[in-house]
Amino acid sequence: MAYTTINKSKEHFDTLLYTATGTQSVTGAEFQPDLSWVKSRSTTSSHYLLDAVRGSTKTVKSDSTDAEGTQNLITSFNSDGVTLGSANWSDGRTAVIWNWKANGAGSSNTDGSVSSTVSVNTTAGFSIVSYTANGNAGTTIGHGLNAVPSMIITKDRDASGLWLVYHAKSDSSAPQNKYLELNSTGTVQDYPVWNDTAPTSSVFTIGTASENNTNGRNIIAYCFAEKQGYSKFGSYVGNGNADGTFIYTGFKPAFFITKNITTGSSSWMMYDNKRDPDNQMAEYLYPNTSAAAGTSSSGFDFLSNGIKIRNTFGDANVNGNTFIYIAFAEAPLVGSNNVPCTAR
Repeated sequence: MAYTTINKSKEHFDTLLYTATGTQSVTGAEFQPDLSWVKSRSTTSSHYLLDAVRGSTKTVKSDSTDAEGTQNLITSFNSDGVTLGSANWSDGRTAVIWNWKANGAGSSNTDGSVSSTVSVNTTAGFSIVSYTANGNAGTTIGHGLNAVPSMIITKDRDASGLWLVYHAKSDSSAPQNKYLELNSTGTVQDYPVWNDTAPTSSVFTIGTASENNTNGRNIIAYCFAEKQGYSKFGSYVGNGNADGTFIYTGFKPAFFITKNITTGSSSWMMYDNKRDPDNQMAEYLYPNTSAAAGTSSSGFDFLSNGIKIRNTFGDANVNGNTFIYIAFAEAPLVGSNNVPCTAR
């Protein structure tokens, strides 16, 4: 049996919760975040993504097609969390920040046909990639992972445009021919966003879609390679039953997103182990809407080795429908130190 080399997932991904009181520090992470995704739980508000490559005050919103904005939501990424500035809420609402470790502001990467700036954590299979588009079909972008990405998310920083998602399980034979939209309920679409070319261990390829390859525009991309015992980018088929499908991940999950790709009217759903420290997972958020967190009497169980579906939601468990998912670990089932994790 091959074990993960990541024995402590919290050194690469972690969720932080806070109550908003204005300018404040949110601490508790075991690394300096390079990507922070911020969402108000108790009130309607956009999902804000901020990263160390673009700078901590530069925001893009997963529920919106808006171009990049500048605001003092996060004023700095710190050794154990973030400092929130004047744009943070001050009304006592509850909020969540999901955090990933890359490698600071990044450096030049010339693996592709255009240069990119890449901040990469090869151990955890995560990179933040910034590039300037040239409008040419077949343009390649270096991602720095030294592994084939299982998921790529791109957003035009300079203009209104869709969030484009590549997921390795969005199609059983040719996922490079398909894309999803993080900001919408749309299903898988067939268009040469990725120039119908599979990503490699060094580059991903783009076509002539305006959203990630309009000449002269600045694009941000978040790239993820699957790492055993730490991350999983897979798919499952729903059974429409509260005794739902079991999804084997090989780790105890900390974070989970699922999306129905059979129908075009289902939201992405987000769960994590901090908002719901016990089973069943009841509180969910939609990355494609600004809605406050919802709760349900049934949801998912996070187990020591995967996820058990306990619901009949159209967004998560329609009989015969295919769903893609994204999962990051709280702990591996068994690490290279031979220490097994325990169930919740």
